[in-house]
Amino acid sequence: MEKNEIKALLGDILPAVDFDADFLFAELDSLSVATILYALSRKYGVQLDAGDVTPRNFKNLEALAAMVGRKMTLEGRIQQHAATQPDKPAVICGSESVSYAQLWDAILQKAETLSAAGLKPRQAYVYRANQDIDFIVTYCAVHYLKAVAVPLEHFATEENFEAVRREVASYDFPDGVADTLYTTGTTGKSKGVMLSETCLQACAENFIVDLHFNGDLLFIISGPLNHIASLFKIHPTLTAGGTICILDGLRDMNAFFKVFELPFEKFATFMVPASIRLLMQFSYERLCALAPKIAFIETGAAPITRAEMEQLSKALPYSKLYNTYGGTEIGCVATYDFNDGKYMEGCIGRPLKNASVEISPEGTIVVSGLTVMSGYVNDVESTEKVIVDGKVHMSDLGYFDENGLIHLTGRQGDVMNVGGYKVNPLEVESAAAGFPGLKDCLCCVAGHPVIGPVLKLLVEYDGEQPFDKHALAVWLKSRLEPFKVPVMYELVDAIRYTYNGKKDRKAYK
Repeated sequence: MEKNEIKALLGDILPAVDFDADFLFAELDSLSVATILYALSRKYGVQLDAGDVTPRNFKNLEALAAMVGRKMTLEGRIQQHAATQPDKPAVICGSESVSYAQLWDAILQKAETLSAAGLKPRQAYVYRANQDIDFIVTYCAVHYLKAVAVPLEHFATEENFEAVRREVASYDFPDGVADTLYTTGTTGKSKGVMLSETCLQACAENFIVDLHFNGDLLFIISGPLNHIASLFKIHPTLTAGGTICILDGLRDMNAFFKVFELPFEKFATFMVPASIRLLMQFSYERLCALAPKIAFIETGAAPITRAEMEQLSKALPYSKLYNTYGGTEIGCVATYDFNDGKYMEGCIGRPLKNASVEISPEGTIVVSGLTVMSGYVNDVESTEKVIVDGKVHMSDLGYFDENGLIHLTGRQGDVMNVGGYKVNPLEVESAAAGFPGLKDCLCCVAGHPVIGPVLKLLVEYDGEQPFDKHALAVWLKSRLEPFKVPVMYELVDAIRYTYNGKKDRKAYK
């Protein structure tokens, strides 16, 4: 918020107060102070009380704006919870646990250390995203100092780490930028996506309002903390006063299920479809037994098939099962609860509270609203190509149905041109998904020695009978137009995925 906005708000209800005074605090009586607290709390949704009434906070309009800003940040919320529920667990990781009071103290101590080391507002702090409590402490401490958090994947090479550090060290970050997240580069060169404090707060509000994050929830984070699918769950969980449990991936299923032994009534998590597939294949009965405890499971980053939707819904009949749509450049902007008996593949529902979605004439997704990025670090050309008139133009293809629900149909760059026909690989892979014994697959283009470029299906198979490519071709022929049926088939040990759960199509081009 701006000081002029606050001046207009308060000037209407306290016309006798000189808000341009050199020392505003001296101009106010107790009734005026109470009125200001009430008006700002109501306007900005923050909790202001007598403890905030200090000469420093009420020095002038800038001080009032700063006070409200601190209260609206994630760090301000943690400070509030540290005062109102100091002993409640905030973050759990393995055998370690910190309460809200301990978390806030750790953030202040870390901020003091970083400040002593020279970290200043608008400066970037690059560090590795380890799956531990210290990540959250460091992340919040950087924000507390009004610096820019730049978390990189924990396995980033020293060469990449130093390259990012050099790039951000020489960059003049705009006011308000809180995070810079580097994309995986699966669709091109890795870019630093700048996210404002407003963006982070708007995304948190989306989750709280539309996915029902609340203070009674324990949210399990198993994905990399430098990726928005995991990082953006820190904000709504701690803003609402809930508890985070950090896991180092889902390699150890026993560790995942052990979390449900903690003394909480409601649990939730985010999983990419590949992880959901593993969970249902190897631990389906254990998952079913947890049905009363799971408030919701959110998935995204890659398509989930109808068969997987149905199987998960059968295991968790009373849970919300969200298929969400988002990206580093746009935040989380739409969701669909597929536990509705319809199980619509590709459906991402309706836009969330702080986002607007439209379809371009070319059929691509266009997003605007408070959740979108501020731009790319040191890359004006790419920024201007993606952001046009304040709207982010995505490569994802989609449409609105007659009920106003958004459906994704693939990515612009993934559509393959074979023999004069355009083929969406997602359509082929979805048609193959129900074939007995087929565990996973990926459709790509390969060179045929006689007829040139043709469709090829890479198959990960674990069926009881030997793989029969003729049977699979017949299966696909009954479900697809002839030109969409692959000509070539190859068994592979595993389909390659990026670290954040998307099929690594770039690796197969």
